[in-house]
Amino acid sequence: LFGSQYIERWKTVCAHKLSSLEEVSVKEINITHHVKEGSEKADLQQFELRKVLGQGSFGKVFLVKKTTGPDAGQLYAMKVLKKATLKVRDRVRTKMERDILVEVNHPFIVKLHYAFQTEGKLYLILDFLRGGDLFTRLSKEVMFTEEDVKFYLAELALALDHLHGLGIIYRDLKPENILLDEDGHIKLTDFGLSKESIDHENKAYSFCGTVEYMAPEVVNRRGHTYSADWWSYGVLMFEMLTGTLPFQGKDRKETMTMILKAKLGMPQFLSSEAQSLLRSLFKRNPSNRFGAGPDGVEEIKRHPFYATIDWNKLFRREIHPPFKPASGRPDDTFYFDPEFTAKTPKDSPGVPPSANANQLFRGFSFVAISSEEESQPLQGNSVSSIVQQFHRNVSQFNDAYEVKEDIGVGSYSICRRCIQKSTGMEYAVKIINKAKRDPTDEVEILLRYGQHPNIITLKDVFDDGRSVYLVTELLKGGELLDKILRQKFFSEREASAVLYTITKTVEYLHAQGVVHRDLKPSNILYVDESGNPESIRICDFGFAKQLRAENGLLMTPCYTANFVAPEVLKKQGYDAACDIWSLGVLLYTMLTGFTPFANGPEDTPEEILARIGSGKFSLTGGYWNSVSLEAKVPKTRLSRGASSPLARPNQQFNFRLQQSHIVQKTHLVPVVLSRWSSETRSLQGNNICIWCSSSCPGLRCLSGL
Repeated sequence: LFGSQYIERWKTVCAHKLSSLEEVSVKEINITHHVKEGSEKADLQQFELRKVLGQGSFGKVFLVKKTTGPDAGQLYAMKVLKKATLKVRDRVRTKMERDILVEVNHPFIVKLHYAFQTEGKLYLILDFLRGGDLFTRLSKEVMFTEEDVKFYLAELALALDHLHGLGIIYRDLKPENILLDEDGHIKLTDFGLSKESIDHENKAYSFCGTVEYMAPEVVNRRGHTYSADWWSYGVLMFEMLTGTLPFQGKDRKETMTMILKAKLGMPQFLSSEAQSLLRSLFKRNPSNRFGAGPDGVEEIKRHPFYATIDWNKLFRREIHPPFKPASGRPDDTFYFDPEFTAKTPKDSPGVPPSANANQLFRGFSFVAISSEEESQPLQGNSVSSIVQQFHRNVSQFNDAYEVKEDIGVGSYSICRRCIQKSTGMEYAVKIINKAKRDPTDEVEILLRYGQHPNIITLKDVFDDGRSVYLVTELLKGGELLDKILRQKFFSEREASAVLYTITKTVEYLHAQGVVHRDLKPSNILYVDESGNPESIRICDFGFAKQLRAENGLLMTPCYTANFVAPEVLKKQGYDAACDIWSLGVLLYTMLTGFTPFANGPEDTPEEILARIGSGKFSLTGGYWNSVSLEAKVPKTRLSRGASSPLARPNQQFNFRLQQSHIVQKTHLVPVVLSRWSSETRSLQGNNICIWCSSSCPGLRCLSGL
């Protein structure tokens, strides 16, 4: 339904031969209005255009807000199709998609709320699924853990079974057509190639779908039934677990030959249960394939791979998804292609496209007129490496970017300003010496979570063998402390807003099983000089960690308790407490102008570490006399570390930060800011990082500010 900026696989073109049923002469397709229950008949005037989510030669997908009726204010995705550009078979499929969506009501299938038409266009009003598609997430993660895959495939199995029960073969199963809602649950979408009214005695003969996901019986055109969907289900499972497709040749013809004849190469790092299920799904004889027997989906649900799934809870959406899209404003579009979302939303009267309007619309699977394109090279391969996702044909960083002045220098890396040669845009590049540090975790974490509005965005990655180049957005607003010092005055209310933004970001990271472990003012920067807390970015994930299983694959917190050793769980909480501690030190310093455990440049590292170890600090006297009680409470709780419930920051003190009306407007006087500046800078000579406690892994405090 929506665009993706990473791989152009959705441009795959399928050769299509209509069955005799589909070849009937159709002069006009009558698409009647569909009205949401309890609502009035809809028209275009009832929807306010907000953003463009996707665009192609057939039409656009908009984010819209309903302006009238009982659902006024509700956000929807509006799929707009130009009648003039739709051939007869495309009109048939539009009608088919509309009819199927009206008929289907399932928690894991996208819901159609309204359908209407004007003289020039067709309109489908659907759920707005802010999490984007599974393909985009897979592109960023390369591959999922088995626990992630188990969850997504279990929900998908229920959706497919529901369609099959209605006599519908889906026929276009692929990651691009699986969307994520705001909670992280899947929604199956795009029914343009689905086939209705199929019973167990009849078959469909259309050659359609995306070739890499086609079952053998679809490829050889001998007729297919519901079991074709379960082959595609296996392809999807294989891709999610390994990051590659099971059958993929240099062109379409070779790919189809592999589907019909090639032996499956089973990766041995997969569990025995996963391998067993894959082999049961990849049966070339559809009657022997899992899901094709008299028990249908129950055969799949009983498989040991799904032994830990409570299917009743799953259907009721009571099992927590492994990934929850970043929270923000209801109309945020973090997970959609900025190429589209940056455009001004405008819906003009329907006109035929220009001659070069050849971009395929990714909510409608395209079907070619003939099979002449079978020997054309594939437009994109499955994700094979992180670097290949980004620079494609450019092999060296210096070929694409011009390096400018230094921004910062660290023990393992150097950060410089750079300019992209093709666009003239300014970026920052972090150059990491691979001989001194493995940047894999940092790159993977930025790929997965860099879409969050307050985490630095990774734009490009290069690897020349000696160094890794991480190209990120250029943060022109400077560091947090420098920004505050330039203001001359800084109030509790301002400190509250800053800390709230940082805390919500840390909460998001911890919910994904990520600990930063190096939170300090030099790693908290502003995008611009506005000083708006929303422009804050947390940077430098060089010490960040993602909890992993013994086999090296990623794990998410909601599955940890099932199979992780207690010492691993303890270590995770231990690391998370470092982040909470750092938040406390940051709040203390913002409120008072000095740090809690260092008194001056003459302090030795041993003395500072001893104070940190004791955990003793004062909240009375001196500058604390001008600090409100409301501001002191979260600081006290933050200092308790891992033993405190504040290891879950959102539950215990976010409410304090949100109550801005009780926070004083007291300004930190210039003398406080002056002391703040001199103290933090003088500590650099001590080579001590007071933002981390003595429990930091490797005593990173000794690495300097």
